[in-house]
Amino acid sequence: MISISSELLQTWIIGLLWPLTRILGVIATAPIFNNRVIPNQVKLGFAIMLTLVVMPTLPPLPQFEIFSMSGLLILAEQLVIGLAIGFSMQLVFSAVDIAGQVIGMTMGLGFASFFDPNTRGQSTALTQFLMLLTMMVFLSLDGHLMIVSAVANSFVSMPIALNGPGIDPMKIVNWAETIFSTGLLLALPAVAALLLTNMALGILTRTAPQLNLFGIGFPITLSVGLLIILLTLPGMLKPIENLIELGISHMAEISANP
Repeated sequence: MISISSELLQTWIIGLLWPLTRILGVIATAPIFNNRVIPNQVKLGFAIMLTLVVMPTLPPLPQFEIFSMSGLLILAEQLVIGLAIGFSMQLVFSAVDIAGQVIGMTMGLGFASFFDPNTRGQSTALTQFLMLLTMMVFLSLDGHLMIVSAVANSFVSMPIALNGPGIDPMKIVNWAETIFSTGLLLALPAVAALLLTNMALGILTRTAPQLNLFGIGFPITLSVGLLIILLTLPGMLKPIENLIELGISHMAEISANP
């Protein structure tokens, strides 16, 4: 008769729970994986499957009681590491979101906003278009596989132990600063063209006051905005691709720092 001791059962539980917590943190924040369209049951099943694949490669785990202070601290550390890895990649999509919001509001598409179930906030139609485009580029570069590889490598560079998450928060802060400026640079061509259009409309209104600015201004601004997007969209693909590659390398750098 096979008997299972409490120590053996606890070893099995911590061997599954601690790496599962890190992987769930990545899934909760990483793009594609954190999409609310995907059922939570599917996310949990994928996390458990990935944990079972990673478990045999893990270094020896510290032996602490699960509900002890040390065990809870290790659990919190794994969650922080997973959230940091996924969040560093999610910032890339936030840059595209900023660009879409700025362009959409400038060209007068603020009224064409709707509720985005993924972010649980208001989003313009142009933002959704750019986000879908970025998602296609991300998948074409195997970004989802890079995320899985980063979280798997993190167990080697940052093994499960009671020594702190080992992540420099200033790296994430500096990366977020870069992402914000990059989002504004993506929107700069369209914003500059629309600014010139608004200046021309202002001069036209001053020279011909009888013209209805609200009647002709909105169609012209919207038409110029769509034309600029049509002309600049092929040129935006390469910066978006470079931004995703930079995000992947930054995510790998975070997961590789002990």
